[in-house]
Formats: sequence, structure tokens, C-alpha cells
Amino acid sequence: MTDLVLQAKAIVKSFGANKILQGISLDVERGELVSIIGPSGCGKSTFLRCLNFLEHPDSGSVCIENIMLSCSGGHWSRKHEAQAHQLRSHVGMVFQAFNLFPHRTVLDNVMMAPMHVKGVSSVEVRDIACNLLEKVGLGALKERYPDSLSGGQKQRAAIARALAMKPSVMLYDEPTSALDPEVSEEVLSVMRDLDTEGMTQIVVTHDMRFARAASDRVLYIEGGQIVESGEPELMFANPTHERTRRFLRTIL
Repeated sequence: MTDLVLQAKAIVKSFGANKILQGISLDVERGELVSIIGPSGCGKSTFLRCLNFLEHPDSGSVCIENIMLSCSGGHWSRKHEAQAHQLRSHVGMVFQAFNLFPHRTVLDNVMMAPMHVKGVSSVEVRDIACNLLEKVGLGALKERYPDSLSGGQKQRAAIARALAMKPSVMLYDEPTSALDPEVSEEVLSVMRDLDTEGMTQIVVTHDMRFARAASDRVLYIEGGQIVESGEPELMFANPTHERTRRFLRTIL
């Protein structure tokens, strides 16, 4: 019996007359690492942001840990926002641009959300935050400020911050695209370790090596639709669709 932690059904999103998502559906099992690949502008990041309602879908539904939120006709109410807030409590989000608070230490950055959102005591949160920073290799840098960190260190701090909320699902939007390859490996190593520990992760990425080596499943999106989905070795060695083959030939 499958243990679905996330279900997205028929997600549609437009910006003006430009229809970005054409009705994407996705089921993700607990512990899966799913990589989403595709050309720039195909809707990958928009879809990811719709999963925790940083973007409001025009229609469709998302269910995470049995919390379901449906949209129709582009209508968004206070009730929707309250449901979205509840759903987001189960989701960690890591952005390309880190989004750390520059005037706070690394430790403070990790502690803030559990204290202010979940009301956890500072003593308890400090222990959790210190352990998470050790996990991502930043224990010795916890009193530093973000501006003194490398890009890879900032991204690892951002991962620790997301993990501090004890999410069921981690979402990553191009987490290594702003980093040099050597620095990227620091971040990808943390994500592999989380996969080994059973964390459910969905990653929008242009790093084909990571998608092939670390994923349980790869989705290829083009034109706001999932063109192909499958195990990484099959997807990369023998993709079914010509559009997938063309993309992989170009990017590899």
C-alpha cells in the first residue's frame, strides 16, 4: 500500500493571457526524491510554488498530509489563506536566492520560524537549530552573519532553516543554479543525506547529474505539462518522447 504524502491534481495557472500550467497532476510517496527538469520558462518553478500556494493556482487542488486545498475560478478567500497556512506548516521551501535575514546570525535565522510560527521555546529551538547546523556542516559558523558565508554555506543554512519546521516535504527551486559546481556539491550532498534519512523532496533543477544519480523519479515538463515521468536511468538512457530526447541532447 502506497503512502502518499503529496497529491496535486489538475493544477492550472495563468499570468494574464499566458497559460503557464496546463493542468498538472502529481502524486509523491513518502521518502521519494523527485527531480523536475525541463527548459527555462516551461512552468517548473511555477508548479513548485503552487504546491505550497506561494502562487495561487487558477484551478486544481493540493493535498499534503491530508490537508487539502482546492481552487477554482481564480477565487482566493480568507478561508483559502488559512488553509494554505496550515498546509505550509508541513512544507519546507529552499529558494535559489537563499533568502536569509542578513541582520541575523545563522543560528538566529534557523531559530526564528519555529519560535514565531509554532511558539516553540527559545531553549528548545536553540538545541534543534544547533543540531541541524551540525547536520549541514555549519556548526562552527552558527554565530556568523550570512554576508560572511559562501554561497554553498548560505544554501546549507537555508536548508537547516527549512528543516527546523520539521516539514513532511522539502521543496527546492533551483537550489544550486547560482553556485559553482564544486560548491554545489556541498548542497547536493546534504540533500542526498536527507534522502537516505527518508525525507520527501521535490527538486526543480538544471543539474542533470544530480537528477540522474539521486532521484527516485524524474519528471520532464515542457509547455506547462508533464511530458514524461520515470526512473532516472530509463529517462536519461532511453526517453520515450521526442521532446524529452531533444531536451536531453541539448542540455547534455
